[in-house]
Amino acid sequence: MSHGSRHGRDRSRSRDRDRDRGSRDGGRDRDGRDGRDGRDVRDVRDGRGGGSFGGSYSSSDLGANLRNINWQEVTLKRFEKDFYQVHPAVASMSEEEAERIREERNISIVHCQTAVPKPIRSFEEASFPDYVLAEINRANFVNPTPIQVQGWPIALSG
Repeated sequence: MSHGSRHGRDRSRSRDRDRDRGSRDGGRDRDGRDGRDGRDVRDVRDGRGGGSFGGSYSSSDLGANLRNINWQEVTLKRFEKDFYQVHPAVASMSEEEAERIREERNISIVHCQTAVPKPIRSFEEASFPDYVLAEINRANFVNPTPIQVQGWPIALSG
């Protein structure tokens, strides 16, 4: 028996064993084939392998299917975002009380052309859904910060 043929058989047995039980590199041999049916699993674009997380893409493809829009010829539907539900305690707050809360927290309203919502005093007065209030409580927040006191009513009002 020649020395060279014994090594060839050993390599063949090793490759068969790896294919049967799956090798350390996911069952692929040195040529990039998966070892089960012999098909090439490397990414055909660059030969580096595609991976199982969505493959790869070329950034030059981004936006390739977009068309130009003449905004002078398009009419968009008006979208109002007013998610703020005024809490009854805030609704019944007088304007004097709202100003006192703003002064105590150094909140200034400057040159506003629309009505500014009254500030909130607690997280509950922000009228967040129960699951949001649960997370606020879980995080051990006790009171809203000054920016939250006035900012949430404004932001949620649209």
